[in-house]
This record gives sequence, C-alpha cells and structure tokens, in this order.
Amino acid sequence: MNESFFRMGGGLKLKRKKEEIINKIAQLESICGQDVGRGIQPLVEATRGGLLKTARSIAEHPKPHVAIITGFFLPYGNPPAPETDGPIGCALLAAGLMRAGISVRIVTDTLCFHTIKIAVQAAGVTTEIPFDIVPVEATKNQQAVSSLLNLWESLETPVSHLISIERPGPSYDGIVRNMRGQDITAYTAPLHLLFASKNIITVGIGDGGNELGMGNIPKDIIRQHIRHGEKIACIVNCDYLIVCGVSNWGATSLLTALSLLRPDWKLAILSGLNSETEFYILESIVKHGPAIDGIKGVPSLSVDNLPFEYHAHMMKVATQLMNS
Repeated sequence: MNESFFRMGGGLKLKRKKEEIINKIAQLESICGQDVGRGIQPLVEATRGGLLKTARSIAEHPKPHVAIITGFFLPYGNPPAPETDGPIGCALLAAGLMRAGISVRIVTDTLCFHTIKIAVQAAGVTTEIPFDIVPVEATKNQQAVSSLLNLWESLETPVSHLISIERPGPSYDGIVRNMRGQDITAYTAPLHLLFASKNIITVGIGDGGNELGMGNIPKDIIRQHIRHGEKIACIVNCDYLIVCGVSNWGATSLLTALSLLRPDWKLAILSGLNSETEFYILESIVKHGPAIDGIKGVPSLSVDNLPFEYHAHMMKVATQLMNS
C-alpha cells in the first residue's frame, strides 16, 4: 500500500481500520506523555493530537525530506556535555526514516555534533547522512542559519519537515535556559531561527517547556505547572507539537505512528526499533560522546534520571501496541 489510509475512500471495513489506527496513535500519545515528575500533564493535554498530525503530515507528503534538530548542551555538567535525551531519539528517528526510503539530514551545533554523530552511527546508519552544523559563536551563527535555509531550498528535494527533539530555545526575554533556570544562551546556537521558514513544516518534541515549539502552549500553563516556568518557557512556535515525559519517547512514538499509517514502511521501521539498539546508542554516546544525564549532570547509562530499564519498558509497550 503506497498511500496513506487517509487518502483512500472505501467502505465500512476501511473506515473501521482508520478509526483503529487513530485510536492506537492516541494511545501511543498517552504512553509517551506519561509524567515522570515534572508536572507536564497540563502541557500534554494542551497539545493532544500533535502526534497524529505530525505523523500524517509525513505519511501523506509526496516526497518528504526531514531535517532533525537535536542537542542540549549542559555547560554546568561534569563534564560539560550534551545530555542523553535528544541524540538517542534523533538517531532512532533518522535511521528508521532512512530505512523507509525518506531523505534525512541532521542539524546541530558545534558543541553537540560529535555526540550526535556517534549516536547516529550506533543506530546503524551505514550510508552517508548530511550533517548541517551551526557554530555556537555569536559572530558566525546567524549567517550560518541563513545560509542553511538557502541550501535547503536549493536542493533537488527541498526540506519538507523540520523536527526538533529536546532542543532548547529562547524565552520571552531572549535568554535560553536549562530546567534549573540557568542561562545557557552562549552555549546554544540559534537553531530556532530555522523555525521561521514559511516553506517547511515545523515540529517540536519536548518534555519541559523550554524546548523549541513550546511557544504553542500559553505561557501561563507552563508558568503554573513547571518549576521555573515563568523564566524558562520557550516562545518559539511550530506547526505541530508533541509533549512527552522524555523527549526520546516522542521520536520513537512518531516512528511507531508512521508504521501504522504506512504499512509499506512498517517492516523497514521495525527492523531497527528495539531496546537493544536504543541501549547501544546510549552506551556509545556516554562512553565516546561524552553525553551526560540531564538531571544527574554526570555520565550515566540513564536518561532524565530514569534507568534504562524504564525506557526499555516504554519501547516494549509502544511496539506491542503497534503489533496488537
């Protein structure tokens, strides 16, 4: 089947099949939206339906070309390094889309590039994948972003979707902050400027209120329910927003949703979507990145202070739902 269920007509049987798929994706959204202690449930409720909308926009596109942004550098960590949330989801999403025959490129900055490259390699991407790397230095980065948008528009297959996974963005005062409210602007290239493109469908995946795309949520919701929310709330909007307990979960849920909407992609996506691959990526970036747990602030085989077994369970639940 080479077209989305949603482009097809048909009788009662097909209608029921469509409803079943929609219900499964809604369940996926609830699974990945589980609160792990940040108070995100009101944010999840405010963006419900974002997973289905994102998946449909890719599944129904005649020639998707997906750019994935990630990399959350923590200058106050020991050592200073990107966090483990983001690169894993980026690598799994990139690998899954590429196996399905979709063009993919990765976008990050100089401080996060090495870690993300290791993550993508650990995900089993054997073919060359374009990396668009923007310098962190303020004297160079804005020009680099403009050049990047020009490049994307000139490609034979222009970039159709820009998906940000756990990438911080500026708050109402223009300052980029971590979850503790600390200023990390000097360590974060302004990749949020890419979201200003009118010709690209933009998607945000985040878990705390300070990530790209969170501008879709009213500031008061983030302020009332997220610690330091009045300071950290990102103002950058997107077309579709997915809020999760852990941002990596949003990336794997998107892959799972795509496999439901596009049965012709299912085998390709499933072939590398498993907890063994996920753990190998985590192990690789912690050892060779380096990468650190975003809450612990140190190298650890965990993501957001949750042991890997927790993440493996989430992966198992999601894939079981897809095959039920």
